[in-house]
Amino acid sequence: MMSNRRGLTYDEFELGACYQSQGRTVTEADVVSFAGLSGDFNPLHTDAEFGKTTPFGERIAHGMLLVSIATGMANWLGIFEGTTIALMEQVIRYKGAVKFGDTIHLEMEVVEKKETSKSDRGVVRFATRVKKQTGDVAVDGEWTLLMKRIQES
Repeated sequence: MMSNRRGLTYDEFELGACYQSQGRTVTEADVVSFAGLSGDFNPLHTDAEFGKTTPFGERIAHGMLLVSIATGMANWLGIFEGTTIALMEQVIRYKGAVKFGDTIHLEMEVVEKKETSKSDRGVVRFATRVKKQTGDVAVDGEWTLLMKRIQES
């Protein structure tokens, strides 16, 4: 029984359905915190003078920071709340840089559903895009999740 759930079950996801999160601005504090947490102090992200010498002309956010933020944005949507069994796979393709002050949001589209041998779960695959305020894609990929199914009594 799944009382008081907010999330969608395998059965409730429809092929082609699209979900979009609200935006969030990526800050220097985000990058500094992520560098400390991950141990990734690459000067591309942490050295302002080095950043000026790169094709970007300034420091940029870590790609994995963007993916981490995107997982949070997915949870803001509420569609996974209480119905996710596991995140099975993430395919990540970095497409463009995110600079400090850029605002990003997540778009997710249901592209595949597969039943499993167990009747209480199913696999849902999403095409994902992290987009900047300009509409440019910074990260795209696919996320595959194992989701609860509605159990008939």
